Amino acid sequence: MLLAIDCGNTNTVFSIWNGARFIATWRIATDHKRTADEYFVWLSSLLMLTKTEAQITEAIISSTVPRVVFNLRVLCDRYFNCRPLVVGKPDCNLPVAPRVDQGTTVGPDRLVNTVAGFDRHGGNLIVVDFGTATTFDVVDHDGAYVGGVIAPGVNLSLEALHMAAAALPHIDVAKPAKAIGTNTVACMQSGVYWGYIGLIEGIVRAVRRERETPMNVIATGGLASLFAQGTELFHKVEDDLTMHGLVLINQYNKETA
Repeated sequence: MLLAIDCGNTNTVFSIWNGARFIATWRIATDHKRTADEYFVWLSSLLMLTKTEAQITEAIISSTVPRVVFNLRVLCDRYFNCRPLVVGKPDCNLPVAPRVDQGTTVGPDRLVNTVAGFDRHGGNLIVVDFGTATTFDVVDHDGAYVGGVIAPGVNLSLEALHMAAAALPHIDVAKPAKAIGTNTVACMQSGVYWGYIGLIEGIVRAVRRERETPMNVIATGGLASLFAQGTELFHKVEDDLTMHGLVLINQYNKETA
């Protein structure tokens, strides 16, 4: 079975693919100090608790935090006796190479989302990923990543607002009942929610204008379904897009080895 690991700035997701479907998915806070042994104790405990019998024989990693990759490699090598593919490394091939400025390093998560988005929805696509940062990935007609946009994530913006303005409380992201708030929390929620809707729609509009072609928009990430309630921009919300991309890239490398 395949162990797919998606390490983001905030959380790391572990999923087990049995060749037909994901049979288990778990999430842990990203911490570059966590050792391979700690990962294994946590994973093996969850496998036992969920009664998941998984014989892991291969692994693939996508990580936006380079310092965690070493211990994840050790985890796969020491406990599962396999060498993991790491997206973005020279030995991990992509179905279509990205077309960006020479010397540019593209985030592994963006490459994975591009592969998954193209597989499910074809080319001329914009993938909006609501993570620690909100990213917009532009997928060309043939499935190549050709650039995009990086904006501050919603929670980062909320934290900055709270830290910079002493009188403003820390709030959760929620869709407000009305645009005009009648108390401090409602005003902040409206500003964050509808402000991000405006950001998303404005960036997509600018990308479509530059590309001069119809483009579908797919949303993924933890807050995707929340923001989908406030706009008709998204053609689909994909909760498992990154994991699907990891499975595709692993399969592609097996077939081309």
